[in-house]
Amino acid sequence: MPLPAPTVAHVGVAVRDLSAVAFYRDILGAEPRPPETADGATIVSLPLGGGVDVELLVPNSPDSPVGRFLERRGPGIHHICFRVPNLDRALEACRDHGYRLVDEDPRPGAGGRRVAFVHPKATAGILLELTE
Repeated sequence: MPLPAPTVAHVGVAVRDLSAVAFYRDILGAEPRPPETADGATIVSLPLGGGVDVELLVPNSPDSPVGRFLERRGPGIHHICFRVPNLDRALEACRDHGYRLVDEDPRPGAGGRRVAFVHPKATAGILLELTE
């Protein structure tokens, strides 16, 4: 039985510093939420409406996942996060269909939400995050 349709939760954007907040705040009117720390990065979420956020990701060290991304690719879209109704079921479906996972089991992400990443080699080069 197919899974219910997901929705976009957020787009993670790797940046070198939080000066990028200015555009989203001053031009788009998004009020930044207080910074959080997860996965070796400082994360500032900016709600854009419709339940979709942009998350600005600043590495806390050069050897963090976002730090390595910036070194290899420079600033830009790091990942897309989809909200699914049942994260465990979505991960089971990924395994059943042979998709490579970064996280075999959900782990805590920003805001204390359960998250898991699907490896970009399994998804046409795009790092995908799944959350409930």
